[in-house]
Amino acid sequence: DLDPADKVLEIGTGSGYQAAVLSVLTQEVYTIEIVQSLAESAMERLKKLGYDNVLVKWGDGYQGWTEHAPFDRIIVTAAPDQLPSALIDQLKIGGYLVIPVGTYYQQLKVITKLNENQIEEENIIPVRFVPMVHPKDSIRDKGLEVER
Repeated sequence: DLDPADKVLEIGTGSGYQAAVLSVLTQEVYTIEIVQSLAESAMERLKKLGYDNVLVKWGDGYQGWTEHAPFDRIIVTAAPDQLPSALIDQLKIGGYLVIPVGTYYQQLKVITKLNENQIEEENIIPVRFVPMVHPKDSIRDKGLEVER
C-alpha cells in the first residue's frame, strides 16, 4: 500500500533489489544494512544503475534512521524477537510497519501507528526470516564501529 509521495525505510538492504523496486514506487527510500560489505556493494550497484532516490547506510537497523524520520512506511527483512521501539517511534501517524517477529516461530505483522501512544498490530501469516542482528553480535565483535 504505497503512495508515490511516501518516504520508506527498509531494514536489511542485502543486494539492494527491494530498495530498487521500492524506488520506482515511492519518492524516497532509505535502507540500512548491518553487513558492511553488503551495504557498500548495494550502494555501488544502486548508484551505477541510476537509483538516485535511494540512500544506503551501513548501520544498526534496530535504531532506524532518526535523521530522516518520520517514515510513511517501514519494511523489515529480518526477524527481531520483539518489535523495535525505535522503528515505531520513527513511523508517521497513520504509517505502516511490516515486520517478521519471533525467534524460531515467527509472525509477519503489520503495525499501524494510530497516534503517538497507540499502535494496532495485525498478524498476517507465519514466516521464517533470518534473525535480525544486533551490532554487538556482528560488527563490534569484529572490532568495527557502526556508522551513525
